[in-house]
Amino acid sequence: MAAVNRDPLTAPHRTRNDAVLAVAWAALATVMALFGDEELRPDALGWTLLLAAHVPLVWRRSRPVLVLFAVMACITPYHALDNNHAAPILTTMVVLYTVAATGTVRRTLLIGASVLGVTLFLNALTNPDGTIELLRISGWVLAFLFCGMDVRYYRQYVAAIVERAERAERTREEEARRRVAEERLRIARDLHDLLAHSITLIGVQTSVAAHVLAADPERLDRETMAKSLDDIAETCRTARGELRTTLDVLREQGAVGEARGPLPGLDGVPDLVAAARLAGARVASAVRVRQAPPAVGAAAYRIVQEALTNVVRHAGPEPAVRLALHEERGALHLSVTNDGGCPAGVSPNPGHGIVGMRERARSVGGTLDAGPRREGGFEVRAVLPTGTERGGER
Repeated sequence: MAAVNRDPLTAPHRTRNDAVLAVAWAALATVMALFGDEELRPDALGWTLLLAAHVPLVWRRSRPVLVLFAVMACITPYHALDNNHAAPILTTMVVLYTVAATGTVRRTLLIGASVLGVTLFLNALTNPDGTIELLRISGWVLAFLFCGMDVRYYRQYVAAIVERAERAERTREEEARRRVAEERLRIARDLHDLLAHSITLIGVQTSVAAHVLAADPERLDRETMAKSLDDIAETCRTARGELRTTLDVLREQGAVGEARGPLPGLDGVPDLVAAARLAGARVASAVRVRQAPPAVGAAAYRIVQEALTNVVRHAGPEPAVRLALHEERGALHLSVTNDGGCPAGVSPNPGHGIVGMRERARSVGGTLDAGPRREGGFEVRAVLPTGTERGGER
């Protein structure tokens, strides 16, 4: 079945195998001619034509039609000289099969009709009364032609199945690569949002502690110092918890016996505001919505986190910030505005902050705009669909 399924034009060692076939067929034809009817035993010319007819079989796959013509050029005078008619039959049938298995139906039918015409003409000259012989020869010719066409269609069927399987495998591999890329992007966003926010707050709080130590070492404000260190420790604990949650999601399994909470949503926004105020920002918060779908709430939380982190990092000392969050017409509207200083969201060494915020918004079907304001400062605005509308609107 492997030999039948294989494409004859691309089969390995095809020339060598066909050469062995030609030798075997020539030997068989020689035996049939020697031990057949003595009256029809070939003479010197007949032997030459019989053996020469097997030589083109070496190239039967690459040039099937030319090989057929070459074989017929030897077989036709061989039969016309009334030599042993059975000896070259196998060679003729192999060539007919090859033509049918490698060519189109139209070509096969035309060549078959031509071969039958020549065969019937020669049979009429050499054996005009052999009706049974005529039917036998025609039957063998048609049988090998249809056998070749059947094998050709079967090979095409197998090739189509293999191609569909390969295409399906490529599709699965591409889908797997796409999912891996999306997962890597999601993890990168989570780690960026978490680490950038936490590291920025820790840096600001550490600067406050260092300032308290350096301002007046002899009159050290121990209460302020302790509060700064407690704030740093709390920020570290929060960051560690979120990082462990993110890693659990990455592993797709939680730690046994220890509960893991979901990533913060809108209920975590007040904590972000408090952390920004602790870092020195003057934040005016107007949050008029407390619940949203989990994915939308998580996206809003991360956008607010990144925007406030950029304010603390880039907008100078004690920046004034306005945070607005409300729901309108089935969408969550969010804005973080910085009134002055270095634009929030724009760094002298640009990173992935704004890109990450836009990806967060797009992940839930929303939009995000970020840029400088005419009156100065910077503004981040996002619209995140929630799938619900108030007031009975549809």
